[in-house]
Formats: sequence, structure tokens, C-alpha cells
Amino acid sequence: MSRYVFKMPDLGEGTVTAEVVEWKVKVGDTVQEDQIIAEIMTDKAAVEIPAPVSGRVVSLTGQPGDMVAVGAELIAFETDAGAPAAPPAAAAAAPARAASAAAAKTAPASEEQDFGATTRVMASPATRRKARDAGVDLANVSGSGPGGRISAQDLESVIAGKAGGGAKLATRQAQSGTEEIKIIGVRRVIAERMSAAKRNIPHFAYVEEVDVTELEALRQYLNSRQPKGAPSLTYLPFLVAALVRVLESFPQCNAVHDAERNVIVRHHAVHVGIATQTPDGLKVPVVRNAEARGLADLAAEIRRMSEAARSNKATRDELLGSTITVTSLGRLGGIASTPVINAPEVAIVGVNKAVERPVVVDGAITIRRIMNLSSSFDHRFVDGFDAAAMIQALKERLEHPATIFIQD
Repeated sequence: MSRYVFKMPDLGEGTVTAEVVEWKVKVGDTVQEDQIIAEIMTDKAAVEIPAPVSGRVVSLTGQPGDMVAVGAELIAFETDAGAPAAPPAAAAAAPARAASAAAAKTAPASEEQDFGATTRVMASPATRRKARDAGVDLANVSGSGPGGRISAQDLESVIAGKAGGGAKLATRQAQSGTEEIKIIGVRRVIAERMSAAKRNIPHFAYVEEVDVTELEALRQYLNSRQPKGAPSLTYLPFLVAALVRVLESFPQCNAVHDAERNVIVRHHAVHVGIATQTPDGLKVPVVRNAEARGLADLAAEIRRMSEAARSNKATRDELLGSTITVTSLGRLGGIASTPVINAPEVAIVGVNKAVERPVVVDGAITIRRIMNLSSSFDHRFVDGFDAAAMIQALKERLEHPATIFIQD
């Protein structure tokens, strides 16, 4: 037998340490080559680490939340005689498969309303064991903890209801105790980036209501012509298509701030970040070159990228490089919101829910479908007048949707 030491890989871009998010194995386990052994995270990406060899785990470095230096021992295996005692240099440099670039950028709102939720269950090992013993499927338990995490009390409530046959009303009981959730992985990166954005960027918020009655009629008409079983068009691809046209006149909003060089970089291409809620937290997959895509292409790419983010299949590159972000709370959209800018961008456009309301049109009260846009701008580089003018131009396109598709 020989000892094989696997070191924390260098994931590039100046990474000097990486965080241990989760161990998939424990000391004493026997693993096969390419079996996933850990999830680690840099400030740019969450990465699943495969076993470089087959063998028995003899030591692990760090607990979830701990930072481990690049090049330091991460895990050691006991292997059959004849296996190499240390990984080749090339393997040590980049052995990880990027399964999810989880927090390259974050935004302050959730995914567009028609994107479905995943069924990933979050619960402690003790809660999982108790559920198995009680014959309870955790997928059917509503979690009251952060991100839907199922607590011991949540499970107890279900077990109590099951024992009573579901015929009796649940009895409210006094609760005690606490649960500590370590801030690690994607949540840690989200917290750091949100704090930095609010600390460093003077936000200018602007809210405007939009009459989307005509847009809704067009959306329903186009959906009626979709092949059976095809996904329905939502408002989001229309919004992105309109935003692309508007940014032609407001290039200062399709830009990023390079603080190190003290310059604003205005982009000719429009790479739209789509804020997406995932089981791990908010991610922003990027729809690249939105200016060159038609409506159907935009809709398909938004669906593809959002699903990739939710299922942890989005690559590192697919979560980097947006020039402006769109965020939607969908059915939870409320009346208004104040989205946090997705630094280093200088603008974010937020969408609230669309509802029918009585409004005055030409002196008469009528029912129209109204949707608010709640947006934020970096007031250092986008003046309030220009921000308001951009949203007004976007409003005009959405209220007269034919203008989205007519070349000026």
C-alpha cells in the first residue's frame, strides 16, 4: 500500500485559497477514481472535486467553511502498491471539474416567474435519519429555515400529524432552542458581494408603472401559435428585447466600472444577466449578445441559462461578463422593490408583478394590466435624468410592443 496526497488545486485568476463547502466522503471511506469527493469554492466559482485515484480516505483537511491554501494538502488516500505517491504536476494544477460556477455575480431578486423550482431537500444528517426511521419523505416537508431548510421542529410537526392520521388539528406548542447555520459557500459570496455593492455604490432608485395590456395581448397571441407542449413565452424575453433597443440610446447604462483602472467600460454588445433563484442562493447566468437574438432565441436562451444555474450545470464562463442585469420577482413582485446593483455593472432593471387595475384613460376609468419597473443605477456614473429617461424609453417600447421589433 502507498499514500497518495492530493493538494488543493490552482483554479486560476489569482486564487490563493479556496473554501471547503462540503465533503462528500469521510475518513475510512473507499472511493473510486473520478468519484466526487468534495465541493470547494473560490470567490468566482463552486467546483466539484473528483478523486484522482481509487483508494481509502485516510485524512481530510478542513471542515465546511474553512479556507485551505492552494497547494496545501486537501485529502490523502491509501492506494494499492504501485500507484503514484503524489499527483503529476499537470493534474495538481487543474484537476477539478467545474460543475457550477455558483457565485460569480449576484443580484438582489429572484428568478422570472415562470421558471420552475427544484426539489433539492436541505436538512441536517440527524433530521434525515429521523425522517427515514419515521417513514417520512422529506420532499413533502415544508422547511421553515433559511432557503427552505427543514428543521427538527418541521419534521416533528409532520410526524405528529402522521401519528394522528391527519384527522386532528395541529396543536400549537411552545418552542425552544436555536439552530446555527454556518455562512459558507455561495451564501458567503453573496453576503460579501451584496455588502460591497451597498457600501461602495451610491444607488439611485427609479420606479415607474408600465401599461402592458397590449404586450399581454401579443404574448397570448404568440403563445396560441406555439406548438403543443412548447414552453410559453413570458414577459422576460420581451423586456430584454426592448432593453437592447433602448440601450442603443443610453450606452452609459450598458457599462461596467473598472475600479482598478478608474475607467468606465461601455460595451457595444449587450450581455444580459438574468438573476435566478437557486437552492444554493442567487446566481446570474448571462445571455450573451442579446442584441443579435430574436424573440424566440432570447426566450430559449433565458430558459437554458436559468435552468443550468438552478441545476448547478452552468459553467464559470456562463456566469461571468454581464453588462447589465434584469431581475424579476415574478408573482412575488409586489408593488415596488429596490434591487442591488450587480457590481461592477452600473444598472439593474427590476420587474414587479403585472396585475389588472382601474386606471384613467382619456378621462374614463378602465381596466388595464399594469406592471411596475423598479430599477437602480450607479449615481456616480449615471445621472438621475439619464436613468429616468432610459426607463421612460423602455416603458414606451413595452407599452407599444410593435416598436420593439421595428428598426428605427
